[in-house]
Amino acid sequence: MDVLSDVVSAARTGRPHSGRVTRSAPFAERFAPVPSAGFHIVLQGTCWLLPSQGEPIALGPGDVAFLPRGSAHGLADNPATPVNEPPATLTEVHEGRGDEATAGRPPTVVMLCGAYLLDGSGPHPLLNDLPEIIHLPTRVGRHRELRAAVELLGVELEGDIRPGSDTVLLTLLDLLLLYILRAWFEEQRVAGHSATGWAAALHDPAVAAALRAIHEDPARPWTVEELGAQARLSRAAFARRFTQLIGQPPLTYLTWWRMTTAARLLRTCDAPVNTIAQQVGYSSQYTFTHAFKRRYGLPPGSYRHHVS
Repeated sequence: MDVLSDVVSAARTGRPHSGRVTRSAPFAERFAPVPSAGFHIVLQGTCWLLPSQGEPIALGPGDVAFLPRGSAHGLADNPATPVNEPPATLTEVHEGRGDEATAGRPPTVVMLCGAYLLDGSGPHPLLNDLPEIIHLPTRVGRHRELRAAVELLGVELEGDIRPGSDTVLLTLLDLLLLYILRAWFEEQRVAGHSATGWAAALHDPAVAAALRAIHEDPARPWTVEELGAQARLSRAAFARRFTQLIGQPPLTYLTWWRMTTAARLLRTCDAPVNTIAQQVGYSSQYTFTHAFKRRYGLPPGSYRHHVS
């Protein structure tokens, strides 16, 4: 089981929003915070990303800016340009294909902008471990798969809709999210910034092996000793390393992931609650319901009705 793919599948809800956006100088716009992961990718030209806190970030051709928690921000041709009101939102960007009218002015920047809708009831700690803004500048020879996905998305959003375009766009956007996260974690590893946290955990052979085991079979009644055996470490050494990198003990994470998996199943399938309880390791529906309500504040049936 690929842990990163599993985490993204559990966090995602609905279909992503995306569109090709063109702006001509002078321009400045503000984006309101959203319960989503937003992104801006420069296809042509340059602009500035304006965080709600911190210094402006220059974006050039091929640069990727990813906002894991959809924080408020702005885009401008120049940090000194006054920001227009009211704010826009990335969850309203759609798969537009022609350039917007620029009143005869040449475009300053052409971008791919959008957002991934996320389950806000309990973000995965992997996503919480990310900074407010991830900036992945273009570098020759780095993250070639990410650059290829960006180029393909740019081509797909040019011109008229072609046969199969809907499926192509959704597939490319799914790939884009995984490639962005993969690139970020790889950057942290190369830079030596991943002594703890998920960037380190995904590249730690012992902890990664235990995570794969949990994600592959969350219903199994795992013990710390059994997970330690998957990691090829003693019980004490494994528990210590897992807790240091993940931020919680192995069985606490196991319970958390079971509830996250159960919530995803309740949102996406019609299986009875007792069947879902068994799929995530609970032989008693009563025990499962109690654990689920403690996590989400609602019993499973009410949660399913609420999110449907």
